[in-house]
Amino acid sequence: MTTSKISTQAQAIDANLPILDFSLYEKGGKDREQFIKDLLYSAHEIGFFYIKNHGVSLELLEEAEALSKAFFAQSLEDKLQVSAINSPHFRGYTAVHGEITRKKPDSREQFDTMLEYPAIPLAEIPLEKPWLRIYGPNQWPESLPRIKTVFEQLQKAQTALAISLLKAFALALGQKEDAFANIYQDKPSVVLRAIHYPGIENSEQGVGAHKDFGVLTFVRQGKVAGLEVLKDDEWVLATPIPGTFVVNIGELLEAATNGFLKATLHRVVPTKVGESRYSIAYFLNSDLDSEVPQLTLPSELQAAVTGITQDPDNPIYANVGKNLLKGRLRSHPDVAERFYADINIETL
Repeated sequence: MTTSKISTQAQAIDANLPILDFSLYEKGGKDREQFIKDLLYSAHEIGFFYIKNHGVSLELLEEAEALSKAFFAQSLEDKLQVSAINSPHFRGYTAVHGEITRKKPDSREQFDTMLEYPAIPLAEIPLEKPWLRIYGPNQWPESLPRIKTVFEQLQKAQTALAISLLKAFALALGQKEDAFANIYQDKPSVVLRAIHYPGIENSEQGVGAHKDFGVLTFVRQGKVAGLEVLKDDEWVLATPIPGTFVVNIGELLEAATNGFLKATLHRVVPTKVGESRYSIAYFLNSDLDSEVPQLTLPSELQAAVTGITQDPDNPIYANVGKNLLKGRLRSHPDVAERFYADINIETL
């Protein structure tokens, strides 16, 4: 199997990224084969694509979007009732300029939830595994009781989609369908993030240029554009397309394929003053105590392996939890100071 071209079904006149139809994968036969070829091309050559007909309920997505807007419309005092500063598990609300990307504050506010597992008592966590502190409960706003049910349903639906895509990736890479099973079969780490980018004066970045450190990311965009992808050394706009997710490859999937699958730089430009941009992002990571799998690719794919581009300021570790904790400590210095003062990020 090669990645020399993409089918006409995955091309779009007005889109800067391929558009893949997930229903073709589910059909099986030649439709599935073509979907897998397009998936491989998109992930190897670009690292980003749209996916449509993904099977996640539109009604569920619309309700989640409405609830996230209702949450952000509350007073700052109300939102701070579930501030992430209260959570050693990095769950809850982060105000505008509260998250850091590339050492600069982002002009967004967000509400983070994850799959819930019982918190491990601090005394039972080995000193060499501080990332296990991330497991624990979410914070839910009492003012919006419906948000817990809807967000948990959306986490479940998107995780099912992510697992199906990982199986498709495994087949595309010449592996057994369950090659990535260690990522999702026990205690996968999932983040569902509602995001609001208010248009404010003198905003330097919506989100600074970065690569996602996990496995897969899905973004449901609202009507206002802002997400840009570095494609062929140029920043291109990921125009909002109704009914789609923007999907991108994370650094852990890149590492598992020694760079064959591409984790790509992307950013969010500042929202215009007087406008608001909303999105809901889903991030699939692996069991925090697992190691990044190392795949042996078929010879026809191995020839296109480029290796991982290591950033000395942002190294990729073999351990999944170490990668996640490193990113969280850098992006949430307030939570780091309160709950992880004993951890030296430079020697983690």
